[in-house]
Amino acid sequence: MFRFFENLIDPYAPYEEKDVPPKRLWPFLWDYTRPFRPIFAVAAVLSVLVAGVELVLIWAMGWVVDILGQDPAQVWQEHGTGLILLGLFILLIRPLLQALDVLILNNAMMPQLGTVVRWRAHRHVMRQSVGWFENDFAGRIANRVIQTPSAANEAVFQIFDALTYALAYVVGSLALLGAADPWLMLPLAIWLGLYALLMNWTVRRIKVASRNASNARSQLTGRIVDSYTNIHSIKMFAHHDKELEYGREAIEHTRDTFQKEMRLYTIMDVALVVLNGVLIVSVTGLTLWFWGLGIATVGTVAAATALTLRINAMTGWIMWALTNFFQQLGIVQEGMETIAQPVTLTDSPDAAPLKLISGAIALEGLTHHYGRGQGGLDRIDLTIAPGEKVGLVGRSGAGKSTLVKLLMRFYDAEGGRILVDGQDISGVTQESLRARIGMVQQDSALLHRSVRENILYGRPEASEAEMIAAAEQAQAHDFIRDLADAEGRRGYDAHVGERGVKLSGGQRQRIALARVILKDAPILVLDEATSALDSEVEAAIQDTLYGMMQGKTVIAIAHRLSTIAHLDRILVMDDGRIVEEGSHAELLAREGLYAGFWSRQSGGFLTFDDESEAAE
Repeated sequence: MFRFFENLIDPYAPYEEKDVPPKRLWPFLWDYTRPFRPIFAVAAVLSVLVAGVELVLIWAMGWVVDILGQDPAQVWQEHGTGLILLGLFILLIRPLLQALDVLILNNAMMPQLGTVVRWRAHRHVMRQSVGWFENDFAGRIANRVIQTPSAANEAVFQIFDALTYALAYVVGSLALLGAADPWLMLPLAIWLGLYALLMNWTVRRIKVASRNASNARSQLTGRIVDSYTNIHSIKMFAHHDKELEYGREAIEHTRDTFQKEMRLYTIMDVALVVLNGVLIVSVTGLTLWFWGLGIATVGTVAAATALTLRINAMTGWIMWALTNFFQQLGIVQEGMETIAQPVTLTDSPDAAPLKLISGAIALEGLTHHYGRGQGGLDRIDLTIAPGEKVGLVGRSGAGKSTLVKLLMRFYDAEGGRILVDGQDISGVTQESLRARIGMVQQDSALLHRSVRENILYGRPEASEAEMIAAAEQAQAHDFIRDLADAEGRRGYDAHVGERGVKLSGGQRQRIALARVILKDAPILVLDEATSALDSEVEAAIQDTLYGMMQGKTVIAIAHRLSTIAHLDRILVMDDGRIVEEGSHAELLAREGLYAGFWSRQSGGFLTFDDESEAAE
């Protein structure tokens, strides 16, 4: 039975992805909950029916009180069938309706709704560009992807579990009192008006307070995650107390916003008790007065009293449900600031997979300033022949890494274009482009998974033997065999920690090299690929690096000029332009920037005079 209801909605069913999600709250929720609309209709009907059943029971209680004034034998003779049917209704129909209601809410809707929102939000965020992630805290993004679905889930639950039920109950109560005497509707109607004013006052303030509290929690999460992520720097610079104070500020701000929110709940609770007291006294008192006049029966008094006491019990729950509803909507709105941002780096509608033939690369008027009008690249024209090995060198900010990021299409160029085998990379799919490029960065972060999974990331379908061969080529196999983690996993099964933190920089870099060796892509980008290696290890894998380059088009960025001195061509970049190019010998003979860099090397590393920064 549970499985039937749980399988009514497939949270992973295909859907139309939107590069620009709705920016307003209700269109956003309506779009994300599209698969649940039939379920919503059923849940609303069941909620109304459940409320109707409760009202029927109160009416039945008044009827029973009235007939009890007769002789018992007469009661059973005249009303026995009705009493039996009432008992069967309570024993069979009421539990059946209640069961259907909770099965729809708890099993068909709630687990699937949160999953749908979380899955689609995660898919949307994963489609964002590298630049988008660089502009926010990873912890805050993750917190919003996790928190927003839970809040949307809770908001929808409150609609059908409390608000729809309450609306049906109040309308039914008015009808029930009106059937006894229309005047009995008056105190309830006045009370409803006052209750609505209290709700309006509370909700308007709770929305602001809950949004402030949610923002404070997100800020706290961001600060704590930032501290934990950079724990090495904190310990290294002895800033333990400084970081505690940094966290304390956010914790205190969170406490302050929460206290202000709780003050509103206290005011609401006290006002509600007073308001409900007025309701009980007015409705019960009026009914007693009518009874004294002979207008109302004892059963009417009992039913009216039971009804007001039931409403009294419900009002706190409904007010809490309503404020919680808007509180959750505030969290959803905050989450939308992240998960509803448009995806700006997209494949064109007619994008086709890259057809790589020889690996020729051409840059035509390539310009990119990160929207600042300066820095980055400025009108670069460059042709790299198939299989050519090109080195890039230059001061920090010269544009080397920008060139590589544009080639990987981590950003769309502001001007010009990049061609790979004559195909504009903006017109091919991003996945196919990056699948044909192997890249090793200066700081190669690893996934918090096993060594095996990290290496196989280069080519998941590779065999165990191929994976180990790649590790051996990267001079990583020997140290991998000796690895062990806190869970007792060893060797290639050992987990490397977040971003590979359990390994040394050189070990991380060798695993990253093994990953790219296994990928065996026809275009190779090395962005300071050996910077984290000591001289002995670098010398040991130098032949491996040159072996990796064979038959590939290579772009290599290096501080250590000796690592690129033997490449076919070296490009010297300065202020976003290529200012020198040629072989190592040609550039030395020219006695320009490159010759100056070479002459100022110490121990094989590139240094600069006081007028320039260290190279990227």
